[in-house]
Amino acid sequence: MRKLHAALASITLVAILFLTGCSGEPLSTREKGTLGGAALGAGAGAIVGAAVGSPGAGAAIGAGLGGVTGYAVGNSMQNQENANAQTQSQVQSQQQQLEQQRQQIQQLKSQQETE
Repeated sequence: MRKLHAALASITLVAILFLTGCSGEPLSTREKGTLGGAALGAGAGAIVGAAVGSPGAGAAIGAGLGGVTGYAVGNSMQNQENANAQTQSQVQSQQQQLEQQRQQIQQLKSQQETE
């Protein structure tokens, strides 16, 4: 039974890595958090499971709990990154508007001097 649990945990981890690796795009912060949490959870679960005689089940449970926790942390970080990117975009837009206004003021000054 232990070998079955260990094999199941290994197959699940390989499947997750395979599916994320085939996307062709870099992992998002949310995905990195999920995978990191699952890996850490699986390791910790295997250690705890080994202490009670079931490392495979511990790894599977730990991977699930770690994945959920990693997703929550990664999702929060992803949302923060998105908010920062939006703020940066607004700042750049405002800087462009300011530069345009400076140029218009300079043109008006030039026109007044020539009149």
